[in-house]
Order: sequence, then structure tokens, then C-alpha cells
Amino acid sequence: MFDYPWGDFALNLLVTAGALVVFFAIVMAIAHLMNDHSIIDITWGPAFVVVAAVSYLMSAGSDGDDTRRLIVLALTAIWGLRLGIYIGRRNLGKGEDPRYTALLRSRKGRPLIPFLVKKIYGMQAVLAWIVSIPVQFAVYVSRGVDALVIVAIAIWTIGFLFEAVGDWQLARFKADPANAGKIMDRGLWAWTRHPNYFGDACVWAGLFVLALGSPWGVLTVFSPILMTWLLTTFSGAKLTEKGMRRKRGPEFEAYVARTSGFFPRPPRKATAEPNA
Repeated sequence: MFDYPWGDFALNLLVTAGALVVFFAIVMAIAHLMNDHSIIDITWGPAFVVVAAVSYLMSAGSDGDDTRRLIVLALTAIWGLRLGIYIGRRNLGKGEDPRYTALLRSRKGRPLIPFLVKKIYGMQAVLAWIVSIPVQFAVYVSRGVDALVIVAIAIWTIGFLFEAVGDWQLARFKADPANAGKIMDRGLWAWTRHPNYFGDACVWAGLFVLALGSPWGVLTVFSPILMTWLLTTFSGAKLTEKGMRRKRGPEFEAYVARTSGFFPRPPRKATAEPNA
């Protein structure tokens, strides 16, 4: 039960690292030609598809269960491609994100390519490689489809629906001119201020559970923990809410008071103002 092809897995890690270097080098070259480095946001999801596809091919002929391998590839690809398409439709044609413009302005004469690798593309590649380790691990698990696989798919499905439906609801809300200047607090957004981030965290929890077909898979638990930290603290909810507080002020604070910050729950009832 504790047997695992560590040599094959180690080789897989090396090959996927190389694949991500090539992938992000191509993205960087395209972004430089377009003069828009914010296109890297579009490639975050597809980077994991690259890792999953390479891992699926590398594990062919190994002791990894073929059905589990296919499930790992399919779940990662569906999530990653949907995310890339959604962000691409949302961002393309709107110019470079001010965050990247400001970052490039801070270069102050330093060589461009090393700066881009250190500040943008290298960091994204390293994070994608680390977070994807359960995906790389799971394709070499020899155990067939069992209850844990069903649990993994269920967790992934809940996460995918939260993320996809939340993004769809927000896109519809923003497309209506009558909602200009308003805070999205309907649908899933009434239950959590970040249904997309909560869903993303669940997706990676589900992919981690797929790695538990081997007892050694528990060693990859850092992946969903890291992804959840990124989503809630490093570059996700924290930055989003900082901007919302600056733009919406008291209206956003009222939304915060009645709506969960991450885990979904029914919204609290607004408290009445005390009489003067």
C-alpha cells in the first residue's frame, strides 16, 4: 500500500518544471510584443493544464491507474481552461492592468528581462509548479477509483460551481448599466464576499484528495493550504477588499457586516440604526 514510484514522480517534477519555464517564456515574449504584461493573469489557469497534460503523458505506461489519471487531467483542464477563458474575455482589449504598469515603472533602469522574471513570470511559474504537485503526484497512484475519488470529485464540483457561477453572476451584474457604482450582493455574493475564491480553494482541495489514493499523498497537503492562503491573504481577497473599501466606503462596510468573508453562510440581517 505504501509503494510509490518516487523515481518516476521525481522525473515528472523535473519535466513539468521545464515545461513551465518554456510556457512562461513564451507568455513573456508575447506580452512584451503586446506591451501588456497583465496577460499573464489569463495564463494562470492554463499553466496548470500544461502541467496536468505533461504529467498525464509522462505517466503513460506507469503503474498509475488509467481512470484516475484521466480524472486528474480532466478536472484540472476543465478548471484551468474555464478560468483562462473567463479572464481573457474580461481583460483583453482593455489595456494593461495599472498594477503591472506601476510595477514596471518601479524598475528604474534595471535590466528588463531579469526584472520581469523575478517580479512576474518566474514567481508565477514557481507558484504554479508548487501548487500543482498533488496533480503530478496523483497520476502515479496505482489505486483504482474508490470512495475517496468520489469525495474528491464532489468537493471539486462544489468548488467549480461556486467559482463559475460566481464569476457569471458578477459579469452579468457589471454588464447592467443600472448597477454602476453598486456592490454586487446578490446570488452567491450574498452568502460569501468571494464565491470565486472559495470555489477555487475547494477545487484544489478536491485535487489534493485525488492524491490520497496513496498514503504518501498526505505530504502534498501544502498545496491547497498554499492556494487558500494566496486567495485569502496574499493576492486575492485582501487586495480586492482594500480597493473596495477605498472606492465604496460605508456601503462596502455594510456589505462586510452582513456577508461572510470566505466560507458561505446565509447573510446576516442588517441591524437597525438606533434612534437619535
